[in-house]
Amino acid sequence: MIEEKNDEVQYDEAFLRMLLDEENIESFREHFLVLHPYDQAQFYEEVGPDIRQIIYRYLSPQEMAIIFETTEIEDDEYKTYLDEMDPSYGAAMFGFMYTDNAVDILNELDTEQRENYLEMMDEETVDEINELLGYEEYTAGAIMTTEYVSVVESATVREAMRVLRQEAQTAETIYYIFVVDQAHRLLGVMSLRELIVAEGDLYIRDIMSERVVSVKITDDQENVANLIKDYDLLAIPVVNENRELQGIITVDDIIDVIEEEAEDDYSKLAGIADMDDNDAGPLRAAGKRLPWLIILLFLGMLTSGLMGIFEATLDKVALLATFIPLISGTSGNSGTQALAVAVRGIATGDIGGKSKFRLIVRELSTGLIMGIVSGAIVVGIIFFWKGTLMIGLLVGAAICCSIIVATLAGSFIPILMHKLGVDPAVASGPFITTLNDVTSIIIYLGLATTFISRIL
Repeated sequence: MIEEKNDEVQYDEAFLRMLLDEENIESFREHFLVLHPYDQAQFYEEVGPDIRQIIYRYLSPQEMAIIFETTEIEDDEYKTYLDEMDPSYGAAMFGFMYTDNAVDILNELDTEQRENYLEMMDEETVDEINELLGYEEYTAGAIMTTEYVSVVESATVREAMRVLRQEAQTAETIYYIFVVDQAHRLLGVMSLRELIVAEGDLYIRDIMSERVVSVKITDDQENVANLIKDYDLLAIPVVNENRELQGIITVDDIIDVIEEEAEDDYSKLAGIADMDDNDAGPLRAAGKRLPWLIILLFLGMLTSGLMGIFEATLDKVALLATFIPLISGTSGNSGTQALAVAVRGIATGDIGGKSKFRLIVRELSTGLIMGIVSGAIVVGIIFFWKGTLMIGLLVGAAICCSIIVATLAGSFIPILMHKLGVDPAVASGPFITTLNDVTSIIIYLGLATTFISRIL
């Protein structure tokens, strides 16, 4: 039963299912279409294929387009849902969707299925979709929409209002009106409020703002997200090399980008090819994790090989082996901390130019302080625990040096990768940890071998 609580319509899933089971189309549409699109999408995802077949009969392609744009279906599941629909119904649904959203879904289909849908759409829609499909993935062009409101600078406010009324039904957002010249080059922007309160006879060129923030078609989507965040924009225009307005990117699309980039970075930091789908089977999950795990396994063998090089030292002073996990673990933790700071700074755009050098210097100084404090604590603990000052000094010095090196590596490596055009998140936690294991063992056992005569 549909109820209103706190001015929001709430739904009873069992009641809607009952209406579908009874094939009561009028009552179902009456209760279902008043729901928020998010609730409609949730219901659509939760029911099974048999019930969804009834939904397709009861809802028009236009009504289904709103639901499909709101769903949180995984990218690799779109094909499954579309296969449930009649192809002509699916093609009509794509025609009612915003172009950028339709392109996002079509990109997840194989070439043959995508072409089949395009053949059933009208020529104008196909041209718009093909234009966006041609842009490189993860760029501004790939996520922009061509449904926006623009007016020429020579228009009056009254004429601009007429254009706005004509375009409002199909535009993805009307809160920004972009101003162009006769060649469609971007000149400025004005808000809906500014347009409404302006006198009707004024020219747009006299009231527009020329301080318009824009991006190029080839700009990376992560950079676009940072610009929208930094300038608190609802939308940002996309231009080509000639500054001709090609489309806009809205904040709702950027939210999806931020979520996608965060998942991607977290996957890499965890040493996973892609974030696991909760519904994925064990074989699929293992397939994603194993490649990274095997690479790290071979890197770990390097650590074991180093242990063999210093076997003579360990045979003479067996107590030294007790502190290897302590040293490698501490250096790994400090390196991961520095890595997290560097990757976050690069991802948010806070680190750039001279700030990169400042970050490295700061992390080096931080590592020095942490190393000295940690080393001093370890010296005291080992002296009172084992009663030997020399081994305490050795372990303390090794921890101090390892923390300094690990902190420096954790901040420098992602910055270096970013400079080389490689995703800094590739310098993931497991790789930094393995690298720090190697360096900490070399430092520790190297110092032990150098001062073995003083320890014995």
